Amino acid sequence: MTLFSERLYQASKPIWDRSHAHPFLTELRNGSLSADRFIYYLKQDYVYLIDYAKLFALASVKSPDLETMHKFAELYHSTLHVEMELHRQYAERFGVTREELEGTKAAPTTITYTKYMLDVAASGSLAQVLAALLPCMWSYREIGVALAAIPEALEHPLFREWILMYSSEEFGQLTDWCIGQMNKLADGLPERELALLEEHFLTTSRLEYLFWDMAYRLEEWPV
Repeated sequence: MTLFSERLYQASKPIWDRSHAHPFLTELRNGSLSADRFIYYLKQDYVYLIDYAKLFALASVKSPDLETMHKFAELYHSTLHVEMELHRQYAERFGVTREELEGTKAAPTTITYTKYMLDVAASGSLAQVLAALLPCMWSYREIGVALAAIPEALEHPLFREWILMYSSEEFGQLTDWCIGQMNKLADGLPERELALLEEHFLTTSRLEYLFWDMAYRLEEWPV
C-alpha cells in the first residue's frame, strides 16, 4: 500500500518544482540574489515563524500521548530558538537590528499563509494541523539538500549557513518524524478525510510558492 505522504508528495510535486525554479531560489543558488530581496525574505519569514511556532504548540495540545506532545514541543522550541536566531544573526550582518526585525509588519501573502494554517490548526484535527504545516518543513528540507549538493552555493559567505541549516541531519530528522506522523494519522481514514488533508497540503504548498514570489517582488500593501 502506498504511504499517504507519497500521495501528498506526488500531488504537490508540480508546485514544488515551480518553487525550485523560482528566481528567488535560482539566484540564491548561484549567489546572485540581491541583498534587499534576502533581507525582505528574512523579515517576512521571521514574522511567519512566530505564527508557525504556534502550530507546533497547537499540535502538542492535540497530541494523543506524552511522547508525541514532547516531540511537538521540541519542534516548537527549535523554531523559536534555532530558526529565529539564525534570522536574527543574518539580519545583523545586513545592518538590520533586532528591533527592526521584530517590528516588521506582515505582508499580504504572509498574513494569508499564516492565518490559513492557524485557522486549520484551531478547528481541525492533529492530522489536519500536520497537513497544513508539513509543506514548509518538507520543501525547505528538499531545497536545503538540493542546494547543499552544489559546491558554489555553499561557498557564498551569507547563504552558506542558511543552506546548511535546512540540509542538516537534525532538521531532516524532525521533518521525517512529521512525515511519519502524517502517515500514522492518515492510516485507516476514509477517503473524504484524506481528500481534505490533501487539499490543506496543496493549499499551503501553493502558499509556499507565493511566499518566495512575494519576497522576490518585495511585496507591499497597496497605498
